[in-house]
Amino acid sequence: MPPEYLLQNLAGAGINLLPIDLDRHVMFERDGFVALVERRRDNALGNVGAAGLLTETGLAPLVWRGDVPAFAGKAGDRVATPEQVDGLRRFQNDLESALRHV
Repeated sequence: MPPEYLLQNLAGAGINLLPIDLDRHVMFERDGFVALVERRRDNALGNVGAAGLLTETGLAPLVWRGDVPAFAGKAGDRVATPEQVDGLRRFQNDLESALRHV
């Protein structure tokens, strides 16, 4: 579990810790977008993975099929709207920024 002050910093950005059981990662969410973050042995947080859309079948990262953005999931691709692309980018940037400013 990340330290309380870090969770407060993330909560200030509207980012929530999801209760998943992973040994080496924690998952954060905002507005349906999620990203895994490395949990180091000293319980500090490390690298942020690529964010994606949380679907009923798991994480669907954003991919580009030519000029068309899509969320690639186990159930197939789902075309991403411009608003979703912007929201995903804001989430990724806000998460990385919140983790750097600890």
